[in-house]
Amino acid sequence: MRELNLDRLRTLVTIADLGSFAEAARTLHLAPPTVSLHIADLEAHIGAPLLVRKRGEVRPSAVGEVLVERARRLLADADEAMDLVQRQVQGLAGRVRLGASTGAIAHLLPQALEALGQHHPGIDVQVAVLTSHETMSRLANGVLDVGLVALPQAALRGVAVLPWRRDPVMAFVPSTWPSSARVTPGWLASQPLILNDDGTSLSRLTGEWFAQAGEHPKARIQLNYNDAIKSLVAAGYGATLLPQEASTSVPLDPRIRMLPLQPRLWRPLGIAHRAGPVERATQHVLDVLWQQKQG
Repeated sequence: MRELNLDRLRTLVTIADLGSFAEAARTLHLAPPTVSLHIADLEAHIGAPLLVRKRGEVRPSAVGEVLVERARRLLADADEAMDLVQRQVQGLAGRVRLGASTGAIAHLLPQALEALGQHHPGIDVQVAVLTSHETMSRLANGVLDVGLVALPQAALRGVAVLPWRRDPVMAFVPSTWPSSARVTPGWLASQPLILNDDGTSLSRLTGEWFAQAGEHPKARIQLNYNDAIKSLVAAGYGATLLPQEASTSVPLDPRIRMLPLQPRLWRPLGIAHRAGPVERATQHVLDVLWQQKQG
């Protein structure tokens, strides 16, 4: 059986509302023969009369009333679906899937999401906690739309990556430690350390910083949650190396002192997204992220 045609259903509902073929034709901007053809096609499809002419007016038959009632729902659903799709095409609504590390989510995303909510409240950003490798893989597979990733990244088909910001990596030490310490790889390697999990981009970055000075320290504990690491530093358990996100508004715990590394170390981040045409909702997310670009 052929499926019902929405245009023909709209013609039927309009005739039922106006009580006239001619008025329906004018309202729908259709030629009168086209309106008649729509109804004839529907009646042939249903196998029963749908409209009855009485005293110059047209009214639905018993079967027609049932179909008109259901047609109103179908047309309303279709109109709602088209409106939703158009809002997404226009960037007024939509869903954007974003992947990032816990540190980026905690310190870099809040301001961007706040700005997005003010200017584009209809856009829903769904955030996943992922490593840079996981983010790139999911972008390539079409599971994510945007990612915040550590640089450099190997070229991956279907994924575009652009440099975004560069934040200094700092030593976070208990405030009871000497403030005059010169934080070199040798000095820091001699202290109890709390470091990121092996395999993370930050772990590789800080490991190279130590290795260039011939140091290969062992951590007391390895974690992949920066706020938990800072809590342990505040408790005096050890020191750590973490990026200083300049845009964060969260004050540092007074039990922690932040010291510059010697030599300096920087953590570069990039914004990754699927290559090709970018939907407007995704572009709005990219725009608010670019506003937080750092030199």
